Amino acid sequence: MADLKLDILVVPTYNSKTLAINDISVYPTTPSAPSIEITVPGFGSVNLPFNPGEINVFNSTSLGITSVGDQDLPLPDGVYFLKYSIAPAYENFVERSIMRVDQLQEKFDTAFMRLDMMECDRAIKTQQKVNLNSIYFFIQGSIAAANNCAIDEANKLYNQANKMLTNFMKSDCGCSGNNYITNFY
Repeated sequence: MADLKLDILVVPTYNSKTLAINDISVYPTTPSAPSIEITVPGFGSVNLPFNPGEINVFNSTSLGITSVGDQDLPLPDGVYFLKYSIAPAYENFVERSIMRVDQLQEKFDTAFMRLDMMECDRAIKTQQKVNLNSIYFFIQGSIAAANNCAIDEANKLYNQANKMLTNFMKSDCGCSGNNYITNFY
């Protein structure tokens, strides 16, 4: 018979309004009273029922951010603390911290899509790619720090990426696209 091994995995939904958590635990028998406590940055903790062996999807209503009947809102970015437990909860649990960056990733995607490869000359376009790579590096560093319980570092890296991305989106390469039209069209 298999030993009890609790484990959860956050699954990407590619939707800023949902958080998906997969139960990848190994159970010797059907678990008793499975629940998950989710601490949402800026909103506190909520304890919810959890379906073992399945992907559980949460939104702003189920996490207590919005009321039933209201439109679901994007979930805030930041460090989430997850604690999955089964009875008796004081001895059978697993904890995770994750850095949610979905809103920042949407902002990054918008900046990336603004990077018109045909608009600017090669030197300016190369610098913009370097800037976006640096921002992406900070985003990934933030995620890695949160996964390793380095919460202060995760927040610093997230804030730096957000600041750099805001500055990137305010800047303009100053090109009209005429260089491409004149030389390649």
